Amino acid sequence: MEELNPEITPATSAERKSSSWSQVLRDAIETILLAVVLFVVINAVSARVRVDGFSMRPTLENGEYVLVYKLAYRFNDPQRGDIVVFRFPLDPTQDLIKRVIGLPGDVVQVENGVVSVNDRMINEPYIAASPDYAGTWVVPPDQLFVLGDNRNDSSDSHAWGMLPMNNMIGKAILVYWPPPDWNLIDHTNVVSAAP
Repeated sequence: MEELNPEITPATSAERKSSSWSQVLRDAIETILLAVVLFVVINAVSARVRVDGFSMRPTLENGEYVLVYKLAYRFNDPQRGDIVVFRFPLDPTQDLIKRVIGLPGDVVQVENGVVSVNDRMINEPYIAASPDYAGTWVVPPDQLFVLGDNRNDSSDSHAWGMLPMNNMIGKAILVYWPPPDWNLIDHTNVVSAAP
């Protein structure tokens, strides 16, 4: 019986180098493609915003970075107490962050330092101080009434009017920077104000 003895020739150093470079190039392309796909997916569902100013104090501080869930209101409606990020109706190039107080159809009243929704005073343990302004607002369909937690130092619905829902970017989920401030954001439930 004849033995088959295929000849195996060792790869030359040039062939090994070429093979190694093509492997490195392929790995680099795969890594870049994976990074691009992850970047696109992450940006489709989330945003990162910097808190500028003191309007949400004490809940959020100036300079903190917040992760925003952009799909939060695609299938669900905002709730009272949600902290939301949106395009400012008077200047859509600015993003603001405030707390939802009134939903469509609600009557929001601020009187004697107390906020009431549909004639029910809401408990607000998260505010810096009671508001020193007064007024009554009826929230139209497809709009929200939003206030900053630092009521007396906030440009919000009491000053510029209602927030159209189509200006919403998403729901603030957590503070991720600076590291000592890492924290899930408390969306205090004020549902007891429902009619």
